[in-house]
Amino acid sequence: MSERSLQAAIVTGAGSGIGRAIAHRLAEDGFSVIVADRAEGPAVETVGQILSRGFEARAEILDITDPSATQALIDGADNLQVLVNNAGIFNVKAFDELTADDFRRMYEVNLVGMFHLCQQAARRLPRWGRIINLCSRAAFGARNYAHYVSSKAAVAGFTKALALELGDRQITVNAVAPGVIQTDMLLSRPDVHLLRDQQPTGELGIPEDIAHAVAFFADKRANFVTGQVLIVDGGRSVGGTAAF
Repeated sequence: MSERSLQAAIVTGAGSGIGRAIAHRLAEDGFSVIVADRAEGPAVETVGQILSRGFEARAEILDITDPSATQALIDGADNLQVLVNNAGIFNVKAFDELTADDFRRMYEVNLVGMFHLCQQAARRLPRWGRIINLCSRAAFGARNYAHYVSSKAAVAGFTKALALELGDRQITVNAVAPGVIQTDMLLSRPDVHLLRDQQPTGELGIPEDIAHAVAFFADKRANFVTGQVLIVDGGRSVGGTAAF
């Protein structure tokens, strides 16, 4: 049994895709994983998969834009060690068509919900607790979703600011910025072959690539790493940050 087997890790948006892969990886690493998601069916499915492999997990169904629900999530997480803020929304919309409501909704989910969870968790996390936020390579610029780009750029800035504020408590705060990752939503796009061709490796990433990066930040040996945004995009950003 791992020495960390009784420590809890919350992963939001863990019902599918990247969040599900993160939940599996942290369970493998010895955490009792709290699978938090808005959709009950996918969350329960993720938990079932983890339990079937002999690891610990349970589901919590909530809307992360509800501060009382996020507070209950944190309060119910005994021996909390890691918070992974993966939940988020994305949609494509040209700048001329964006509305203030589009911006508000994007920020409410992608940033404000994260803020509440981080603040609530910071009050309970022990020395060397971990907060890991999911950003996006799109934060550096992309066409047709200015509301999403700006929300993720804010996540990167928030991560750095929080790392400084929580440093004296020995709580590390880092972010992972995925590039083009094979999720159901991505694979449904008609231009997915173009995205693959634009990759230096000629391949798209998989959710497990992001999960491994999160696991690095969550590891107890990463005590001296904080305030970082790790881009995991198969080298796409090396030659620039053109929109995908």
